[in-house]
This record gives sequence, structure tokens and C-alpha cells, in this order.
Amino acid sequence: MDLAFSPEQQAFQSEVRAFLAEALPPEIAARVGRGEEPTRDDMERWHAILNDKGWLAGTWPEAFGGQGWGPIELHIFEEECALANAPRIVPFGLKMLGPVLMKFGTAEQQAEYLPRILDGRDWWCQGYSEPGAGSDLASLKTRADRDGDHYIVNGQKTWTTLGQFANRIFCLVRTKFDGKPQEGISFLLIDLDTAGIEMRPIRLIEGGYEVNEVFFTDVRVPVENLVGEENAGWTIAKYLLGHERTNIAGTGFSVQAFAQLKSLARQVTRGGKPLIQNPLFAARMASLEAELDAMRLTNMRMLSKAAAGGRLTAEPSMLKIKGTVIRQAINDLSRRALGPAAAPFPSEDLDNLAIAPPGHAHNAAGYFNNRKISIYGGSNEIQRNILAKGMMGR
Repeated sequence: MDLAFSPEQQAFQSEVRAFLAEALPPEIAARVGRGEEPTRDDMERWHAILNDKGWLAGTWPEAFGGQGWGPIELHIFEEECALANAPRIVPFGLKMLGPVLMKFGTAEQQAEYLPRILDGRDWWCQGYSEPGAGSDLASLKTRADRDGDHYIVNGQKTWTTLGQFANRIFCLVRTKFDGKPQEGISFLLIDLDTAGIEMRPIRLIEGGYEVNEVFFTDVRVPVENLVGEENAGWTIAKYLLGHERTNIAGTGFSVQAFAQLKSLARQVTRGGKPLIQNPLFAARMASLEAELDAMRLTNMRMLSKAAAGGRLTAEPSMLKIKGTVIRQAINDLSRRALGPAAAPFPSEDLDNLAIAPPGHAHNAAGYFNNRKISIYGGSNEIQRNILAKGMMGR
């Protein structure tokens, strides 16, 4: 198996680097590089720049406004963007709903929604998890009862990422109440301006507002907003999750984070010497770097297999686990390097911005925020179950 990029892929990598050097606004890259959350304006501005280039939805077919990229081109693009400190593309419309509409949506739904995703008129959020249905998604209880040419939706969704910026939400709802739980789920598109919807922010451990609860009370949704067949939403849900886990290893983010860790270890001193010269700390970094290199090779093996038309089975679950564990380990080692300056909520006598080396004042926020990455997209515990069943043939 050849794990090296072809001449065409190397040329594409150079083209991406040149584009990022010219088009990525430096003030946005600086914010992302410091570990700050990009603002709504940052994300919308970056989406518009990519859309003008035709790269916002690179994997979409050309007929729908994409480039028809394969998995390796997508990997190159996402890794170079991460290394350049570009904001991550908001995935809900582009990576999740878009592919769903192309496969399961009607021609009218495709014509209505896909262009609005690309030009930013619609910001979608995801209505999957509920207070009693996260990893066990088939237990969801939000219901949609048919009333003429509408569904009446009642229930609650939670952990709705960036819902505060969204104007639409795609939801899994229960439309059948007997038989297997998976057989009574449907997929609905809902306008968040509809009467009866309330969005409440959830304050996260690092102090930020990134996720929300969404409450539905007698919300009327037109029947034409159903995607696919009624009670066939579980198939769509699994298809969407498959796209959510594409490149979920996030190797580019880990490579960038490890480079920042090295920089930090050179700036921080212990006993009069740079921390990177401390034998114990250096050994921890070396171990982590070896794990990171092994994951990059595994990721390239998977991409090569996918590009050749091979069927991926256990690989996405394995990479999801490994990628998130490594990123959290990098965050942890960075927090240890900072010591007291890593306190997320400094007292009045301790000004983190003055104590932490330049570019690392928001390190603790990143550490706590990234506790989530081993949970979302299918928790690592669920991924281990998938691996065990696949490898044991049960």
C-alpha cells in the first residue's frame, strides 16, 4: 500500500497552502491560534471566502456546487486548514444535512435547501440527542403526530451545538410508538422561527456557551419537511452519523496542538532550564509524538483504502477513539506545562493573561472544552463496542 501522496495530490496540497496564505484573514487565524473560539462573524466570513473559491463543500458533487473531492483531497484540505489556524467548517449543514438531502431528499428539497447552505442563508443545527437518549439514540421520545398536512412536534433536544446561531434544525422524531424503537423514527426539517420553539443556552465547564437545549411545544411542521419515508429515519440517522465521523480523527488539529505544546515547553522554565529539557516531561512528549505519528499512518492507510473503493469497517471507530484520546492527552500535557497559569478562573490576584506565555492564555479553556470530544459523534465507549462486535464477528 502506497501511503505517499501522488504528484497530483502534492500539487493540490501546494495549491491549498497558497490559497490559505493569501485568503485566510490573519486576525481570524490569530484568534484560532491563541485558542479562542472563533466568533459567529469569523465563521460566516470564512465560509463565504471558501464558497467564493468553490471549496466550502469540496466533497459535494459538482452538480450540487462542490468539487467532487475524494477522501484524500478532503484530508489534505482539512489538515492544511488546521495547520494554518483556520476556523473549522461548521459541519451541520455542509457535512451532515447536505449529503442526507442528496441521497434521501426530494428534488424540491435539494433545490430549496442546498444552495442556502452554501451561501449562508441557512445555518443548521442538529436535533439528535435528548436528556434520555444520547448514546442510546433509538430511545428518543420527541414525538411528531400527524394532523392533516402538518406534524405536531412536542419534546426536547439537548447538546445542540451552536444552535444559538441557527435558523433551522434537522430533527429525529418519533412517529410510531409500537414495534422496535428504530422502526418508529422520522427525519424532519424545522424552521426555528416556528411558534412553540424555545432555545436555552447551557453553560459549559470552561464558562462558554456553545451548546443548547431546545424545547418543542405543539410546533406545527409541514409534511413536505419530512425527509425520506415516514418511520424510516433510523436509516438516515446512521447515514448522517457516518458522514459526521469522516476525518473525525482530526489529525491536523492534533499536529497543530502538539507544535504549540513544543513551543510552550521551550518557553516555560523549571529549575532554570526550559521544560523541554526536563527528562520526565521530554519522555512524555516523545511518547505522545510516537502515538501521533502512528495515528497519522493509520489514518493514511484508511484514506488509501477508501480512495481505492475499499469498505471501511472498524477503522473510523478506531481513529475516532485514538484521535480524541491523543488530543486530550496533548491538552493535559499543555495544562501541566503551564502549572498555576492553567487555572481556568483566576482569582483577582492572579492575572492569567500576564502569567501564561503569549498565545497560551486560553489553554485551560481548550482543555476543559475538549473533554467533550470523546463523547460527541458517538462516545468512545460506543465505538469500543462497535470494534469489539466487529472483531469478534457478533
